[in-house]
Amino acid sequence: MKFLTRCAVMAGACLLAASAIAQPITVADVKYEETASLSGSTLQLNGAGVRYKAVFKVYTAGLYLEKKVGTLADIAAQKGPKRMSITMLRDIDSTELGKLFSRGMEDNMDRAAFSKLIPGVLRMSQIFSDHKKLVAGDQFQIDWIPGTGTVITVKGKPQGEPFKEPEFFNALLGIWLGNAPADWKLKDALLGKPA
Repeated sequence: MKFLTRCAVMAGACLLAASAIAQPITVADVKYEETASLSGSTLQLNGAGVRYKAVFKVYTAGLYLEKKVGTLADIAAQKGPKRMSITMLRDIDSTELGKLFSRGMEDNMDRAAFSKLIPGVLRMSQIFSDHKKLVAGDQFQIDWIPGTGTVITVKGKPQGEPFKEPEFFNALLGIWLGNAPADWKLKDALLGKPA
């Protein structure tokens, strides 16, 4: 009888632990699930945080990877799918956001490497310009899918052809995780470092 009781207690503890693990993380009222499915792979939430501009919350971002890591180099070394999920917290002119992303890429790369990506940077800026405005609650994803490339999805719809070069996705990640990130606290949060 004691054995059955112990088994029941252990089973209950395992269920509680599993439900605790599966709970979404909430960042500025935006829920990020612990896992995401992309291209047949289950990705883990590496970290999530808020992008501030002065004192204003602009958006939340969550980084999903095959396994959790703590540096940009470790992220680049992972060969499988990756996702950056962004949810707007305030209305913003999409053209301006595209320009900020382009600047963030340029600020975190050497000139020669950036110049090779200029056609992709211009196309990405056009994707955001075409949307005119993103409002609070709007979401977009930047996915790296091996064999396909970088896919930008805005409000649930993939935008144009994938960007084939792996360097393009890594340059986009540099906006948040490079040596001159858009927001240092967000960088730490995405890399899973405690606040």
